[in-house]
Amino acid sequence: MIRYAYIIPLLPLISFWINIFFGKRLPRKGDWVSLATITASLLMSICIFAEVFRAYDPNFKYHVAFPWLVIGDRFSLDAGILIDNVTAVMLMVVTIVSTLVHLYSVGYMHGDPRYNRFFAYLSIFSFSMLGLVLAESFFFMFVFWELVGLSSYLLIGFWFEKKSASDAGKKAFVVNRVGDYGFLIGIMIIFATCGVLEFDKVFAAIGAGKLQGQLLTLAGIGVFCGAIGKSAQFPLHVWLPDAMEGPTPVSALIHAATMVAAGVYLIGRVYPLFTPDAFLFIAYFGLITLFISATIALTQNDIKKVLAYSTVSQLGFMVLGLGVGGYTAGLAHLTTHAAFKACLFLGSGSVIHAVHSQDIQEMGGLRKKMPITFWTFIIATLAIAGVPLFSGFYSKDMILAAALEFGMKNPAHYILFFGALLTAGMTAFYMFRMVILTFFGTPRDHHKFDHAHESPLNMTIPLIILATLSFSFWFSPWFGKLVVKPQTVANVAMAAAAQAPAHEAAPAAVPAPAEHAAAPAAAHGGSNEAEHEAHIAHMAHSYAMYSSVTVGGLGILLAFGIYMLGWVDPNAMAERFKPLYQFSLNKWYFDELYEATVISGSKAFSRGCAWFDNNVVDGLVNLSAQLGVFVANLIGKFDNGVVDGAVNGVADMTIGSGSILRRVQTGKLFHYLFILAGGALVILLVKFF
Repeated sequence: MIRYAYIIPLLPLISFWINIFFGKRLPRKGDWVSLATITASLLMSICIFAEVFRAYDPNFKYHVAFPWLVIGDRFSLDAGILIDNVTAVMLMVVTIVSTLVHLYSVGYMHGDPRYNRFFAYLSIFSFSMLGLVLAESFFFMFVFWELVGLSSYLLIGFWFEKKSASDAGKKAFVVNRVGDYGFLIGIMIIFATCGVLEFDKVFAAIGAGKLQGQLLTLAGIGVFCGAIGKSAQFPLHVWLPDAMEGPTPVSALIHAATMVAAGVYLIGRVYPLFTPDAFLFIAYFGLITLFISATIALTQNDIKKVLAYSTVSQLGFMVLGLGVGGYTAGLAHLTTHAAFKACLFLGSGSVIHAVHSQDIQEMGGLRKKMPITFWTFIIATLAIAGVPLFSGFYSKDMILAAALEFGMKNPAHYILFFGALLTAGMTAFYMFRMVILTFFGTPRDHHKFDHAHESPLNMTIPLIILATLSFSFWFSPWFGKLVVKPQTVANVAMAAAAQAPAHEAAPAAVPAPAEHAAAPAAAHGGSNEAEHEAHIAHMAHSYAMYSSVTVGGLGILLAFGIYMLGWVDPNAMAERFKPLYQFSLNKWYFDELYEATVISGSKAFSRGCAWFDNNVVDGLVNLSAQLGVFVANLIGKFDNGVVDGAVNGVADMTIGSGSILRRVQTGKLFHYLFILAGGALVILLVKFF
């Protein structure tokens, strides 16, 4: 089956064309076409994952390519697919979530006037994401990267008749282009130095020393810029919460396992090229992102906005984990997050479908009316809060352990662990705050409560499946053994750079990530050093596990104490700490800051360009035109007065002389005799006098 993997993205592409052109004429407007094709892709992905799992080889790789662009002997670019353990896992993640979102959309989008177009957009999005997962070169990764951006724009702004939705689609598209510009610069640096774009060839070229030192770090940071945009990392995180304006199935698709996961997957896919400097850069951006977004989620009242900022925070955890060397941890959290966050978003859609509101302050007591939604929501919340036995505990604990191990080896960077630990506590608090205000207590809006009802089966079945996948036993036995950190070829390049003259060598002050330090240590330090590394890793894991359970439990206890038991009046606390509350409620004023700086600056620059165009460029053009008219008038006058005057003068002289001569040449004989006699008389008179 693995040799037919290229069919997996082609099936949704076929569905897209069918639904776009013929969807309105098909039974049920063609929803079954999209559902059937993505289900077929899921079945093929399951078969491929089974093959990979059966091999149980951390180094498994299936790579097939053919020449796509050949320019003489100078350059060639291959097109093909690359399947390894990470690809197989990611195919499962994308197809499972996409299939369940398709099924959920049948009920949620029922009756929408553009029903067939919605399923067409879901299909093109699935095609783009699956193509990105299977890409085996930077070139095709970038092509599908842009297609994901385009299709997300179509889905976020699907209800474009609403200004907020159309603005959100444009915002997502533009903000992502900022990050993609950095991604493109990184690709250009790699191509200019290595001369190739295929992943394996790039890694080989870096290992051979073709790209090293500061330039290699810059290339890695450039590639990471793409992840900053797509995975909504600070400072480009502002598009993701606004993307909630799209239909809820779109929110689940974009915010759970697909679009936002693309950036994290990119980091994992090109992991070997990052230098220690680049890893540290990545880790701190993840820390800033996870902390800021968690503080914003504490005060939001829109159920989808809380989940949106929660997604940004969890993406920060993944990026932090990858940055500190927790390769397996970051990708594990990507995988587990896909299930429980998709469950949470689809659960929120079920609630919105029932009460026709997104404000949790208007809800309450819904667990009695919506038992399936409630219990699946609770399970997913326990997972994201990091409660033991649930999937979020397994993956988040690995990230915290990697961050703590990195801090223990590099004490200057302990903040990476403590910042993530504090945020884990905030995550448990704001998630249970949302659960309590939505499902517990008494109804705060009796009209909405009276009309609330459980969602139909095509909406609750995906919730049950995703909630089932939110337990840790699905992942813990195999993930860490199958998805293993690859060797970092950048370390080879950095070692070569270290042998260069002192003013050219890479800086030695930045430490390598925790997992990266183990291999060199074992090679040079013998068994004692290896045992010491293993002891540190074991201690870090134990301390991280106990501390994460403690802060998570405190966060849950505090949420129940405030919003269920009434220990503290949240409204009074908000009034007492009003500046901080408003700062969080208004999302740290990032949108206002960007409006006052970047956006206003862009508008001012545009106005300046327009003035320059109108007054300078157009002024020069208009001046040239006026000078042309002036010169043309002078030439016209010269032509009319001198040239035409000379020509007309000759003509007038000819006509005048002709008129005179015509009077002499009358044709009458006696006139000629008279003139002849007169002329003879004049001659005689002149002669004699």
